[in-house]
Amino acid sequence: MDVALAALVFAPALAIGSFLNVVAARVPARQSLVHPGSRCVSCEEPIAWYDNVPIVSFLALRGRCRHCGARIGVRYLLVEVGTALLVAACFARFGLSGRAFVAAFFVACLVVLSAIDVERKLLPDRIVLPATAIVLAAQLALFPDRAVEWVGAAAGASGFLFVAVLAYPRGMGMGDVKLALLMGAALGKAVAVAMMAGMLSALVVAIFLLARDGAAARKTAIPFGPFLALGSVVALFAGERILSGYLDLF
Repeated sequence: MDVALAALVFAPALAIGSFLNVVAARVPARQSLVHPGSRCVSCEEPIAWYDNVPIVSFLALRGRCRHCGARIGVRYLLVEVGTALLVAACFARFGLSGRAFVAAFFVACLVVLSAIDVERKLLPDRIVLPATAIVLAAQLALFPDRAVEWVGAAAGASGFLFVAVLAYPRGMGMGDVKLALLMGAALGKAVAVAMMAGMLSALVVAIFLLARDGAAARKTAIPFGPFLALGSVVALFAGERILSGYLDLF
């Protein structure tokens, strides 16, 4: 595990997380990522650079706009910290390698997609499909001998969720089906672990809501994307060991 490399990439990854907050806010609204510059969503005052430093500015301002005092959602802090930790973990796990860069790109996509899905119940094609193409192209270039695995895992994971959507359309949507394409392209055969971990974590939350709210919980819409993202992180760092251990049982 390359801890020094992880520490080196942590600060740049925080900056990436800050940019992902812009993506999460603007892509679903089909707004430019460049213009206008960062501004408060409440008073629309431009945000100065010193109020836009990842983590530090949020804590210094106590999560409120300097100009109008409106609360800044904790999502901004979570996206920055989550991105930095996951990207750093990718380089700690895989070293300075092509696989680390692909993994870092993948987890960054998972973070921003999870943020959007939680807030808007949406997984935008404008992020998922280009990201899938980029990841699949990179995997084929880095590991051409595993081409069948990458393509087959993407198609298989997506096809599995597509059947699930047809069987129970209220449970998930086509955005989840397309996210599975990205997961398969990034994880290969370990995507099976990601799917299982994602479904189990979603089941735990569903059981908790049923125990707390009773029949009323059935009307609660729970975005499935973050659970798939959680399963993907598990599979990225431990999926092959988990899958190998499971297969050894037989």
